[in-house]
Amino acid sequence: MRKLANIYWLGTKELRSFFRDWVLLGLVVYSFSLAVIAQTQSNSQELHNASLAIVDEDNSELSRRIAHAFLPPYFKPAEYVAERDVDQLMDTGKYTFVIDIPPHFERDVLGNRNPALQVAVDATAMVQAGIGSGYAQQIIATEINNFVSRAGAVPLPAVTLSVRIAFNPNVTTAWFTSVMGIINSVTMLAIVLSGAAVVREREHGTMDHLLVMPLTPFEIAMSKIWANGLVITGAVGLSLTLVVQKLLSIPIAGSVPLFMFGVTLYLFFATAIGIFLATIARTMPQLGLLYMLVAIPLNMLSGSNTPLESMPPFLRTVMQASPSTHFVSFAQAILYRGAGIDVVWPKFLAVALIGGLFLALALLRFRSISS
Repeated sequence: MRKLANIYWLGTKELRSFFRDWVLLGLVVYSFSLAVIAQTQSNSQELHNASLAIVDEDNSELSRRIAHAFLPPYFKPAEYVAERDVDQLMDTGKYTFVIDIPPHFERDVLGNRNPALQVAVDATAMVQAGIGSGYAQQIIATEINNFVSRAGAVPLPAVTLSVRIAFNPNVTTAWFTSVMGIINSVTMLAIVLSGAAVVREREHGTMDHLLVMPLTPFEIAMSKIWANGLVITGAVGLSLTLVVQKLLSIPIAGSVPLFMFGVTLYLFFATAIGIFLATIARTMPQLGLLYMLVAIPLNMLSGSNTPLESMPPFLRTVMQASPSTHFVSFAQAILYRGAGIDVVWPKFLAVALIGGLFLALALLRFRSISS
């Protein structure tokens, strides 16, 4: 009971220190509010209002159908330009896509002569170019097939393919980036806050005061872990409820309390990493450099930015030893697909076991430098 009391009162001291540190407090507020909103409302992951020009050298019904098939919000309304101006317009970046429809295009299509249609793409707008070229090809092919079928030249297909998109019917990027922004902030702030708490004690000289008191290194470390974990858990809950669900109106499919329980488990690992790095760093700049070497790869390779299936097999196997990988997996399962405890309990168990191991290593390291 005495150890628990010491851990509790030391934790309350950490909370008071945190709320007096306006820089760290502002970082937490920004990371779980404005940063999430900015990441959500960014359209860098999808095609949006791409500029389009049409060179219509055919001036037929089919060419007009193709021009009118490119609709918002993916494309801006098509503008007609002359063929001689294409190079200059592309060089100045006025249009991302230019579709050149050659003369007699409709006649050649109906005559089954396989005419060529040119789509010029400005690949300096890399995301729009990559996604938009596929969209343009699909739109043009659909319009040509519909036109030819109605003209009677080609019979309608015997089979119609119906695609059903689960969990995100409109493939809205914001539904994905909002939650992934919160998850990435959990790892970042857990490491920064817990590490900064230890480094701050060492820089101010108060760590020596704590060590001469009737306290053990275990009590000191655990107080910092639970206090900073409590701050982040509260911030995650508020961000998920107020920012994601209320302000951005993004639906959450699963149980928020179940997800928060998983966050609590994961924080034992993330805060332990911060404590471990703080035992190596002597100053805050050193802690920042160590954070870049550890936290950034954890976030990038956890599956929140790139699916694990897209990674090399060796790297995918190595990342199974990281709790961040399992954290992202069960977070997506709960919040996107509405999974229950019967589905995600193996991930919870993996996070608890691996996180407990890292916590033990951090406490041993903290005890060794404190003795």
